[in-house]
Amino acid sequence: MKFADFHAGQVIEAGPYEVSEEELLRFANAFDPQWFHTDKARAAHGRFQGLIASGWHTCGIAMRLATQAALEGSESFASPGASYVKWPHPVRPGDRLTLRATVIEPRRAKSQATLGLLRWRWQLFNQHGAEVLDLEVTSLFDLTDLPRAAPTTTS
Repeated sequence: MKFADFHAGQVIEAGPYEVSEEELLRFANAFDPQWFHTDKARAAHGRFQGLIASGWHTCGIAMRLATQAALEGSESFASPGASYVKWPHPVRPGDRLTLRATVIEPRRAKSQATLGLLRWRWQLFNQHGAEVLDLEVTSLFDLTDLPRAAPTTTS
């Protein structure tokens, strides 16, 4: 999608994405090697009664789905960050995750007319409808090659 295609209130959906145990373990061992992500036997007796995915892995899955659904082929080039990140429920091996991205505000930067700012909320849900990720992120778009909006005049 192009920056001009985004509008406030728009909902973009993507997925499902199935999380395999192998992928969960590979990510956790490489980037978040806490026992409840990496030790199947110990995790079975832990608070979650089984392995759970790293929250950072969950964020990566959301990024993949958002890219496939909206950012591929766009003018997006970076992000200055997220306002918040929440993991209300754990992600488990075999979960099928879907993304719901809701556009909050697309606008041009006041200080730089060739910079587009997109504030949007990403939510991931598992196959049971439980929310497993909630975050608000800003994406930056390079609008250098796009015409600037004509100034509006009032009488």
